[in-house]
Amino acid sequence: MEPIRLPDSGLVSIEADVRRLLDRTAEQAKQLDSLSAGPGGDPVTGRGPSPFAGFGLPAGFPGMPGMPPPPPDPKPILELDGESLEDELDALTDWVDGFLLPAYGAEVTTAAPWCEQWQDHQDVTAWLHALWMAYQQHKDPEAGLSGMLVWHRDFLTHAMAAVRAAGGPLSACMTDPDRPSHRLLPGPKPSARTPRPAPGPSGEPGDDS
Repeated sequence: MEPIRLPDSGLVSIEADVRRLLDRTAEQAKQLDSLSAGPGGDPVTGRGPSPFAGFGLPAGFPGMPGMPPPPPDPKPILELDGESLEDELDALTDWVDGFLLPAYGAEVTTAAPWCEQWQDHQDVTAWLHALWMAYQQHKDPEAGLSGMLVWHRDFLTHAMAAVRAAGGPLSACMTDPDRPSHRLLPGPKPSARTPRPAPGPSGEPGDDS
């Protein structure tokens, strides 16, 4: 058979295709190397290169081996106990004393009582903790430029009005800043449930026949 001669333009096109194939083969080799790399490659983290690096994916995500567990979902403070409750109450107190009261703590009067031992009032603690969680959410950049306005309008005003109402949970506590006072008002007793009569022989309640 006689040799086949290609025009110069065809040779250029074939050469470009070959180069692309070689580049792609080299990239695939790098990906295989990263997938086969074992742990201990990084002197700081003790982990090798991410097996997803060649695919443009993040180094890891929660749940992958070697990755830290995701942070727990925030819970209402009244659902916590033990050390987690103490830690959350300490953080809440720091926020109330360091931010909330200096900025929004109106004068203590009979119309706006307060209690220096508000942590002993479960309902007040729950209100302030919910207000704090809403503050953290709405100050986040993802909340947008109006995030803090929404927090003031929908959360701060309502929560402080409920906590410091004249007939609210602190109404028996300090109404004069010169006379600190603390008193827990008794709450409702447990609900009384009327016992059901025992069923009679025929299965009807109270049937003695």
